[in-house]
Amino acid sequence: MIRPNLAWRSVAVLSAACLALTACADDAEETPNAGTSSAATAVGDGTLKLGTLLPQTGSLAILGPPEIAGVNAAVTEINAAGGVLGKPVTVSHTDSGDTSTDIATQSVNKLLAEGVDTIIGAASSSVSLSVIDKITGAGVVHFSPANTSDEFTTYADKGLYFRTAPPDTLQGRVLGDLIIQDGNAKVGLLVMQDSYGVGLARSTRAAVEGAGGQIVAEAVYDPKAPDFSAEVDQIKTANPDAIVLIGFDEVQKIIPKLVEAGMTTDKKKWYFVDGNLSNKYNFPAGTLKGAKGTLPGAAANQAFKDKVLKEDPQLADFSYAPESYDAAILTALAAEAAGSDAPAAIAANLKAVSEGGTKCTDYAACLALIKAGTDLDYDGISGPIAFNDAGDPSEATIGIYQYGDDNKYTNVDYKSGKI
Repeated sequence: MIRPNLAWRSVAVLSAACLALTACADDAEETPNAGTSSAATAVGDGTLKLGTLLPQTGSLAILGPPEIAGVNAAVTEINAAGGVLGKPVTVSHTDSGDTSTDIATQSVNKLLAEGVDTIIGAASSSVSLSVIDKITGAGVVHFSPANTSDEFTTYADKGLYFRTAPPDTLQGRVLGDLIIQDGNAKVGLLVMQDSYGVGLARSTRAAVEGAGGQIVAEAVYDPKAPDFSAEVDQIKTANPDAIVLIGFDEVQKIIPKLVEAGMTTDKKKWYFVDGNLSNKYNFPAGTLKGAKGTLPGAAANQAFKDKVLKEDPQLADFSYAPESYDAAILTALAAEAAGSDAPAAIAANLKAVSEGGTKCTDYAACLALIKAGTDLDYDGISGPIAFNDAGDPSEATIGIYQYGDDNKYTNVDYKSGKI
């Protein structure tokens, strides 16, 4: 299913808000999780309220700190420039947990009860899929900085779902091309069993096979399993040139098994992805040497890194900090352009502030354009963004990174492409 054009979409968004406000029977049937009390807050009250649903616990907790710091840095900048609609923006942080708990649902209930206009998160695609109907059913904008599953592109989200991270069709393409360019003919995939893992594996497989390579094994595992020996043995038996780890922090249990099986980085080439590329792994020096990984996002300059480090001096990674920052800035600009913090009005203006006008790269400069009645095009830290009708960025950049002796990764290249 393809989303309608922008004009139709704006009407649909406004209609969704009206249905939520009146608690119409048809809307209640379509979105049974939507509570009437939270829907009543979706009209806006003149103060832009952001909520975050980001991982403080669970298998993707490595991404939480940079994402939260990115949102906080944006709110600091927005309020320093006068806020939105003349008032300071507020932000309420909650934990998304992971799919092994019901933390996300509880957090969303809390945020909706507080009357937030936009919920930024989750990082995990599967977690977002578990709460998207509740959020959009309440007439609230759902804006993820890190969801990459292809499912969201055609999801029936009432025109209220957006993301600054690109769908995995692009990351899979870049990753597959990288694997083949590195001289690997036979590839083994270790894949987490969820919408993110399986979707990214599908895109990676297509790129590898499209370039003449062969997937000799694809071991799909339960991330909550106590042991991954069987999956590692499956990869070892297939004897690939390269091993791709598509998952979250459970790779901390998988990596020792790879080493025990003799599939070290000096014998097999390893590839990580955005869900597990981290500088926080505690392995013996050299364990990850030479391994590569992909991560959506353009190069973040030092000025931006300084902003988020000011919010959280303990940051070791900056994964999805730019996307989180951009999500908050874009939400604020859309509210200003609409002259309202009502979620439907924000959603109807997000595409407009991301494309086709005078370029601006910070909130204060963009706000000045709005006040002057000038159409604007916000280019963010994470890239040009430019939302398409599906709420996805229409083009994006994927960074390529490589680990050194110290098990820390550094950038070696960037690849950009259309979605």
